[in-house]
Amino acid sequence: MRDTTLRSVAKAMSWQAVGLITMTAIAFIFTGSLTQGGLVALTGAATGMVAYILHERLWARISWGRIGDRSPSASNRSKV
Repeated sequence: MRDTTLRSVAKAMSWQAVGLITMTAIAFIFTGSLTQGGLVALTGAATGMVAYILHERLWARISWGRIGDRSPSASNRSKV
């Protein structure tokens, strides 16, 4: 069972939205500036999203720790 690239991107984007809001609030507390806080958060979100996608795609190739569906219908789906 593997995620599609589109699914990995969607997961990364939703997670980064949560992180963007959180990081903006934290950076605002430290800097006192919403603009600076937002810039810090955007930089972190951009680099974090790329790292997350690469991390997800790498782990999608590793079968260690997975329990797969071995039914005949699952085998047919994987060939499509």
